[in-house]
Amino acid sequence: MGEAVMTTRRQADGAIVVDVRGSLDAATVGALRETLLGTLQRERPLSLIVDLTYVTFMDSQGIGTLVTGYNAARETGTRFVLRNPSEFVHRQLRVTGLAEMFGLPPSSSPSQTYTP
Repeated sequence: MGEAVMTTRRQADGAIVVDVRGSLDAATVGALRETLLGTLQRERPLSLIVDLTYVTFMDSQGIGTLVTGYNAARETGTRFVLRNPSEFVHRQLRVTGLAEMFGLPPSSSPSQTYTP
């Protein structure tokens, strides 16, 4: 099982960015879930951006945690954005049929930010 580091920051436009680095698996998804849900509950941002640029691995539990965050954001009226998913992460979301739900294009482009 891997390790993940998460940091949270507020952009000048008020959006909250959660930067995730490392692996999203059984050992790490609890911290991400807590960060996403806690941020939505406490801050109620207009946008919550999850930056996946440096995520090297993601299993079904990582995908489930992103779906949980997406659904919680919808309930609070927050726009949920995945930023710069790595090719591996993007492929996982395509294979599961969730790329479209997250507003991702059919193929990845590492230099773009995707917004639904």
